[in-house]
Amino acid sequence: MTSDDDLLDELLRLAAAGGTEVEVAPDPPAARSRWTAAPLILVGSDQTQACLRARLPRRPRVVMVGRSGQGDPSWDLAELLGAEHVAMLPAAQPWLVDQFAETTGNTVATTGRIIAVIGGRGGAGASVLAGGLAVTAARAGLRTLLVDADPLGGGLDLVLGWEQLSGLRWPALTSADGRVDAPALVQALPSRGDLVMLSWDRGDLMPLPAEAMAATMDAGRRGRDFVVVDLPRQFDDPTVIALQAADQVFVLVPAELRATAAAARVVAAVAPHCANLSVIVRGPAPGRLKAREVAKALDLPLAGTLRPEPNLCRGLERGEAPAATGRGPLAVLCQRLVADLSGVPVHLTETA
Repeated sequence: MTSDDDLLDELLRLAAAGGTEVEVAPDPPAARSRWTAAPLILVGSDQTQACLRARLPRRPRVVMVGRSGQGDPSWDLAELLGAEHVAMLPAAQPWLVDQFAETTGNTVATTGRIIAVIGGRGGAGASVLAGGLAVTAARAGLRTLLVDADPLGGGLDLVLGWEQLSGLRWPALTSADGRVDAPALVQALPSRGDLVMLSWDRGDLMPLPAEAMAATMDAGRRGRDFVVVDLPRQFDDPTVIALQAADQVFVLVPAELRATAAAARVVAAVAPHCANLSVIVRGPAPGRLKAREVAKALDLPLAGTLRPEPNLCRGLERGEAPAATGRGPLAVLCQRLVADLSGVPVHLTETA
């Protein structure tokens, strides 16, 4: 990770000498999606301050790299970043070649897919869609984590009918910093089968530290196959961290003119943090606005549509998790999306 062209040229030459192909990121937002999966991370000294501001989660095998004659290495910065080594060129060239060579042939532990869902306007139904995706993924045999990132959303545990399940909620994790042990987190959260959930309690509203969100995204990617994040429409640091970690963001928009106008503002705020955005359009359409017209107005690919589903609303009031039966428009959409995103065939439709 560096935007220093001269330093990058030297590192690319050393990587070639070590027989290793590298991925280059100029800054933390570009590196975030690969931060936890890469077997080795080199951070140019020009990006250390930016990394600290981005609150990237701590991980092993991070090296801070600089060049002699351009200031003394900042050991304090390296410690704050969690770097295990500070390598100064040209003296560290042989050592860096060895580090590159050690990564050749190494495989990285399987990492989960992170999917974020956000409403194009308030009340769009993003929480229900997020719950449906998580329920569907878990029923397909994927180890799934559902994250409620919206402190004002009323609680995803209510959407799933899980409010009585014991386990940790966000307030217990607000001191999380750096890496969170993924198995320990999964064991501590409310769960049923392959689905675990991190939601809010009914206590006083409290701010969510960015470090806690970063640590949770890191643990989810390392410890689960499929992570679904229900995002708020207010863009604070934790929201941005979740967006930057996401492999795919779905914006759910009712088929209404004002909702589309509101969604345009949401898309403009989301786009700088995640390259893969798609829109899902939910009916009914009082003015006969078509889904493809909404997608065209937002300049986004259309990932799917949702027809009105009265039985879904009644089921939620009874504490039934969305898409749990495998029937109905939401369940069918979630089955297709989960299959496309995970590569795992999903055939869950039930007849009873």
